[in-house]
Amino acid sequence: MSKDYYDILGVDREATAEQIKKAYRRRAMKVHPDVAPDEDAADQFKELNEAYEVLSDPNKRAIFDRGGDPMNQSAAGFSGFGGGGGFSGGFDFSNLVDAMFGAQGARGPRSRVRQGQDALVRVQLPLHEAVFGTTKPIKVDTAVVCPKCQGRGGEPGSEPVTCATCNGNGEVSQIQRSFIGDIRTSQPCPNCRGYGTTIPRPCGECSGEGRVRSARTISVRIPAGVSTGIRIHLEGQGEVGPGGGPAGDLYVELHVAEHGTFRRDGDNLEMVVKVPMTAAALGTTVNISTLEAEWDGSDEADRSVAVEVPAGTQSGTRIALRGRGVPKLRGGGRGELGITFLVQTPTRLDDRQRELLRELAGERDEMHPEADVHRGGGKGVFGWLKETFSG
Repeated sequence: MSKDYYDILGVDREATAEQIKKAYRRRAMKVHPDVAPDEDAADQFKELNEAYEVLSDPNKRAIFDRGGDPMNQSAAGFSGFGGGGGFSGGFDFSNLVDAMFGAQGARGPRSRVRQGQDALVRVQLPLHEAVFGTTKPIKVDTAVVCPKCQGRGGEPGSEPVTCATCNGNGEVSQIQRSFIGDIRTSQPCPNCRGYGTTIPRPCGECSGEGRVRSARTISVRIPAGVSTGIRIHLEGQGEVGPGGGPAGDLYVELHVAEHGTFRRDGDNLEMVVKVPMTAAALGTTVNISTLEAEWDGSDEADRSVAVEVPAGTQSGTRIALRGRGVPKLRGGGRGELGITFLVQTPTRLDDRQRELLRELAGERDEMHPEADVHRGGGKGVFGWLKETFSG
């Protein structure tokens, strides 16, 4: 065999079914493509699932232990010898070996209690909650333990009884005659579906499943600095398994809504502030509301900041305020708040204002200026305009 499933799961060859299950869950939490950063996480997870599929199935595990390939269906049964007949219907190779060496019936009944699946819920956050963090109530609709039978599957006071068809073995056998003798084959009992017991009075609430669907609300702590696509892992908050089995895990996927004023760029926040032409020419100070103004947990002093507009400021001038951006999700500190000024030219003037501007233009010899074409390299003016207004 090219793969050692025991090595993939990290268990020894004598591991019990419970040890294999625990090893799988522990390993899956590390290599799941949604949480693992490795590029080959998907391949690792696929290989891990294959290993668990084999070792959790007594039949496939037996084939693997004997050196066979449990994932190759053609190796698990015969369709004939040399194309000349033999076994017309085919049968499980493990059943043949079991019959020859007296191991039939070793699989036994399967448990009604099984592990539940993981669940995923998507949550949209406003920008300030993603930046500063919050504890948010999340509505989840999953399978939970049946409140009436507590996962047992039967009406209160009733107990499962041994299946009369298979006598509690969970499987039934039949004998097939062949040229090498009688072959005993086994299959899950059709009456009890392999459980070895039947429930005479199934629970009216869950129909014997041991679980029901229910909507509930849980509190999820969202750390400061999260971004769209981040998933929060909550162990044991997913789907309860059949028979009231252990619950899977819950993944909360975050999506951050766009903001009308601020644009996020990594750990930085960007905004555009409009200033009148005269203020840009003469210089001034403007008060700007920060993102903290939308966060109830902020200090009053942090909800606005006074920003100096230097005399002669041009459209596209950017200044940066350190420590006013997004908290770093991994590590300390915050990014910066970038403020880009957009100088506004007045469009409505009265006679007095128009005369004053004419006087200013005359003083500066700008009544009939020649066009000054921008010849800068790089992204240029148009690149800046696109970047500014698309954000």
